[in-house]
Amino acid sequence: MKRRGQLSGDELQFVVFRVGSQELGLGILEVERILRYIAPTPALRAPGFITGTIGFEGADLPVLDLRLRAGLEPVVREETRIMVLAVPGPPLALVVDQVRDVVRVDSRHIAPAGTAPPGVPAGAVGGLVERAGRTIVIIHAARLLDAAEYAVLREALP
Repeated sequence: MKRRGQLSGDELQFVVFRVGSQELGLGILEVERILRYIAPTPALRAPGFITGTIGFEGADLPVLDLRLRAGLEPVVREETRIMVLAVPGPPLALVVDQVRDVVRVDSRHIAPAGTAPPGVPAGAVGGLVERAGRTIVIIHAARLLDAAEYAVLREALP
């Protein structure tokens, strides 16, 4: 008998969030912390999709805004959050319009991804989940920036 809250080997958990009208999901282990939005300190030499840095546990984290990367206007509302990502290599934070929920998904129900949503590199998309009239695009945090973008970021934010 499976107890409530216990995962089987085939179940995965995703933190689902919204950027514009798109729902995206990151593996729960890729999200270290979810913070209320605080305005990042501007970083003058950073790439355009990096809005600046925030202080987190003694480090300055670059803040990636997928809205900017998708060509959307940055919008800050009460539900806007910053997600601190647990990625190998340089730390990274992500501005999202709203954190929706955590969903459990049987890995067999993750469909191959089509095209990447605006602002998300194609290599970062891991699949699609259809759930109760929702389409959630699963993305990989470590692939949100490619090697060249990380190099530019390291140079801009030593």
